[in-house]
Amino acid sequence: MPNNALNMTKSLPHQPLIVVLAYQGLCTFEFSVATEVFGLPRPEMGENWYRFAVAALDEGPLSATGGIRIMVDGGLELLEQADTIIIPGWRGTETPVPPELLNALRQAASRGCRLVSICSGVFVLAATGLLNGAQATTHWRYAAQLQARYPAIRVNEHVLYIDEGQCLTSAGSAAGIDLCLHLVRKDYGPHAANLVAQRLVVPPHRDGGQAQFIPAPVAKEYESSRLGDLFDYLHQHLHCSHSVEALANRCGMSSRTLLRRFSDATGTTPARWLLQQRLQKARQLLEESDRPVEYIAQAVGFGTASVMRRYFQQYLNVSPRRYRKTFTTQEKLLHKA
Repeated sequence: MPNNALNMTKSLPHQPLIVVLAYQGLCTFEFSVATEVFGLPRPEMGENWYRFAVAALDEGPLSATGGIRIMVDGGLELLEQADTIIIPGWRGTETPVPPELLNALRQAASRGCRLVSICSGVFVLAATGLLNGAQATTHWRYAAQLQARYPAIRVNEHVLYIDEGQCLTSAGSAAGIDLCLHLVRKDYGPHAANLVAQRLVVPPHRDGGQAQFIPAPVAKEYESSRLGDLFDYLHQHLHCSHSVEALANRCGMSSRTLLRRFSDATGTTPARWLLQQRLQKARQLLEESDRPVEYIAQAVGFGTASVMRRYFQQYLNVSPRRYRKTFTTQEKLLHKA
């Protein structure tokens, strides 16, 4: 791409400065995501491409997860020059955020700087108060904790990232890639984002939400052993309909006893457990086979493609066809790599 070929938004300055925060105990992967997208030389992008700097919160040599030492460009004074500040995780969701960092972020926001968090970095943004009344996301493991501590934030644990204009937040670590590519797309257009994604060997945009990547619940061992035969039967007969009464009869117990023991083993009801298993099996078949969606819907017990599509949209925020396309595309890219 020739110089000046990128179409920046009108509000974006020439060579906008991205400043990534570094701190003792830095989250290595999240920091690397920001560095990979914004910090590498990209002459093919022209002379208007981002500038990049690393700002240290703490004094002295900084170490990141894995024993890596970090070289920085300066301290918090760099935040005063930034057009975008990225917070790549945080050293602990229970760890207080230093007042000097909170003040620096508030001052940056007051002059219009864009603030971005990856994964647990949202706890830093939340502590500033800048997310109050806004939507935000984080890793699904931290969502309830974030909501309880900061009730003024509308936490959405079902998405990969949220763009509220000045403040942007991402879900788990890898979702930081999605958010960083979103920033490139927003600043320079889809062509630039596609080029960066190609270099990263990742899809330029992933549909759906975090629910696609949350593991299915596993039964507690002491209770699941009592119902082991029933679980085996249900796994082998997902395509059938099952009533509580029929399941209780199979186990030789009353419906009330079955519901109690099933809840002790799985934390949910038979109907909800079956739905989770059907979704899990459907995901597996979409990823690993080329069977038609209608066939998969029948094979896992949804009956029709339209019913399966409704549950996919409700629980995974993506259609079965889009889910298959996303994961098969990722697999092809990995093989090419």
